[in-house]
Amino acid sequence: MMYGLSPYEAMKLDNMASRRPNGAAVTGIVLGSVGLAAGIGAWIFAPIFANAKSNGIRDLANAQFAANNQQIASLASLLGTERAERVAQGVTISQSITDSISGSQSSNLTAQQAAELSSVQSVMQQTYSDFVTGRASLNPTPVSIYSAPAPCGCPGCNG
Repeated sequence: MMYGLSPYEAMKLDNMASRRPNGAAVTGIVLGSVGLAAGIGAWIFAPIFANAKSNGIRDLANAQFAANNQQIASLASLLGTERAERVAQGVTISQSITDSISGSQSSNLTAQQAAELSSVQSVMQQTYSDFVTGRASLNPTPVSIYSAPAPCGCPGCNG
């Protein structure tokens, strides 16, 4: 017995004495309170900082948008230039083909080219004439048309 207490009372006093706040409990309570105060402060002041940060993000997004628009405009300009070059090249090529077919380049031909062109044109005219008149369908080697054999006119044969 402890100081005239019953065993139950002594055990209860020992138990209560062990539950006294010690340094770890006080530290836990203080840290918990500070954390709770920080959470409440963050909840209250979060919209203010979010607006400040979103303005920075908005400025960055606007800068990127402007850069993208500038790059798109540059690419569109390059595409237009390339298309104009292709169209000009197509006109040049088709003009050369047209000039070659019509013979309007003959002033630039050498004497040999002019002679070759003249001979080709004469062959083409002759071939065209042969097809129009029907001579192209004639056999180049003359063939005599078949006729029935006539009786022999010599004295020794049936006659």
